Amino acid sequence: MPRPTKAVAIAPSTFERLRAAHPDAHCELVHQNPFQLIVATVLSAQATDVIVNKVTPDLFHAYPDPAALGSADPAVVEQIIGRLGMFRQKTKNIVGLAKKLVAEHGGEVPRSLAELVKLPGVGRKTANVVLGVAFQSPEGVVVDTHVQRITQRLGWTKATTPEKIEPELMTIFPRRDWDMLSHVLIFHGRRVCYARKPSCATCTVTDVCPSAFKAELVGRKPGRADSDSAGERRVRKGRGVAKDERAKASRARAKTSQGSKVTSKVARAAKSKQSGPSRAR
Repeated sequence: MPRPTKAVAIAPSTFERLRAAHPDAHCELVHQNPFQLIVATVLSAQATDVIVNKVTPDLFHAYPDPAALGSADPAVVEQIIGRLGMFRQKTKNIVGLAKKLVAEHGGEVPRSLAELVKLPGVGRKTANVVLGVAFQSPEGVVVDTHVQRITQRLGWTKATTPEKIEPELMTIFPRRDWDMLSHVLIFHGRRVCYARKPSCATCTVTDVCPSAFKAELVGRKPGRADSDSAGERRVRKGRGVAKDERAKASRARAKTSQGSKVTSKVARAAKSKQSGPSRAR
């Protein structure tokens, strides 16, 4: 087995320093019980916790338990969560999830990874959020985009996918740290180690971070998108579409012009043919 790097060897102490820097780190999805947590986590796919927290109060007021949500009219649920991306698929997932909780688990959220991942819309990451936050018994480490980025920047892993990063973190850190590890790293990613412009100047672990003051080059996909805003990309895409449309229009005009020339030549030839015999007579 290869000898761990210095960054990996000191990872537990680095984590304790980050934990001290973010003593309020916690799951930011607002919930009152395991049922609300699993629903909110399913809704958070490709959405921020902030926007999810804006729709769940109305959702849970209308459907406070699995039985109520399982019998809900999907069209009404869609109206409630409509501001979320993929709201139709998410409606299908949470209604189906609620039905399965009632039918197979007595209306209770199961406490094992194997059972949780059988529910609609629930993958390994969502399951471990529920197990860690609701039951304090995670079976793995939640690796979202923040955790993925920061563990790469800190030199804890060279892997580039959650599936490969998670087992490495489970080896480095004891089980008792698995849940809080993701919360602390997510807090750090949202408040200090940003994707585009990490605030290394205010980071408390720059002295042990191999990516310090060059972190924007680590943990992100390379390419022009790194320096472009979403708005700039939309403008560029729009220009490309406009260019294509202009090219199509130009080809159409050329084809029309060519057709007109051929038609004109045919007309002149026909006129000449008709006038010839007339003069002979």
